[in-house]
Amino acid sequence: MSAHGQAPLVLVVEDEPAQREVLSYNLQAEGFRTNAAADGDEALTLVSEEMPDVIVLDWMLPSVSGIEICRRLKARAETKGVPIIMLSARSEEVDRVRGLETGADDYVVKPYSLSELLARVRTQLRRVRPSAMGQVLEFEDIMLDAETHRVHRGGELLRLGPTEFRLLATFMEKPGRVWSREQLLDRVWGRDIYVDTRTVDVHVGRLRKVLGKTGGDDPIRTVRGSGYALG
Repeated sequence: MSAHGQAPLVLVVEDEPAQREVLSYNLQAEGFRTNAAADGDEALTLVSEEMPDVIVLDWMLPSVSGIEICRRLKARAETKGVPIIMLSARSEEVDRVRGLETGADDYVVKPYSLSELLARVRTQLRRVRPSAMGQVLEFEDIMLDAETHRVHRGGELLRLGPTEFRLLATFMEKPGRVWSREQLLDRVWGRDIYVDTRTVDVHVGRLRKVLGKTGGDDPIRTVRGSGYALG
């Protein structure tokens, strides 16, 4: 596990084994975690098991097309925010438009350069998980620098433990979003680690305490029956 919580997860959906291998290998070499699916049904199963941060999706798939998978994922509330990069040998304008109209966030024409595709994955990740990409996040008078691992509030440096840091980064990436304890466990601790949901409450309590040291208001809301939100 990296200092910023788990490395971002990229789901590769590609029916050609060689292409799937090359993509997965190169993404892993860049520090990403990967899951790979050979068809649409397998992709939907993997998404339900662990939510990816970005999906690289081939248009031409056996049985269910990439376009249809994209449409289904974008129609569901829990997956509509996951960026989808569509891969296609179809370079015609009409196909590109159709891919984007279905909800794809980006469209890459085959044959593509790996470095270009990796750059596009990083671009989408910066949008959805800026702290994992080492960016500076700001919310009101709180500033979190993911690169140097420092948090300031009202200009004052705060000392946060690694778990509180990841928790705050998760909240600051999506101010206003209500996170359930289970979602926070997945994002901050990782799916493969068994931790009691009450642990989340303990760490949120610690985070609140440190944030309150500067005398500012408590920015974290407890949402009864749901979880927590920032702001």
